[in-house]
Amino acid sequence: MSSVTAGRATVRRQVRIAAPPDTVWEILGDPGRIQEWFPGIVASTVEGTTRQVTTGSGVVIPEKIITNDHLQRRFQYRITAPFVREHLSTIDVLDVGDGTSLVVYAADADPSTMALVVGGAGGNALKFLRELLEGVH
Repeated sequence: MSSVTAGRATVRRQVRIAAPPDTVWEILGDPGRIQEWFPGIVASTVEGTTRQVTTGSGVVIPEKIITNDHLQRRFQYRITAPFVREHLSTIDVLDVGDGTSLVVYAADADPSTMALVVGGAGGNALKFLRELLEGVH
């Protein structure tokens, strides 16, 4: 019998937003607007497929934009900082068909603890985004 240790993990969070998918995608599909909807990120710069986000504590996190598909409303990026062996986050904006959107944020990472950290923060960011777009404060 062999033992398996999980070096990687995936965490998914989702939220339904009372706004059309194009409205939601307008914010999520623009990589330079992350600080508007992701609490804890205070600034970002985008050059081609490279984005750097700055946290409120001053930590700069380099990222590589993998996918920014306006047709499918899918955004994917990798954290390329040395403390992460491998990472991929995917944000999908889905049309529910009734004028609302389902937004899914998935974080896949090695080490697995990074998936928990990034996925948890992504889930909180989705709640903040819903409040932002629905005008609830």
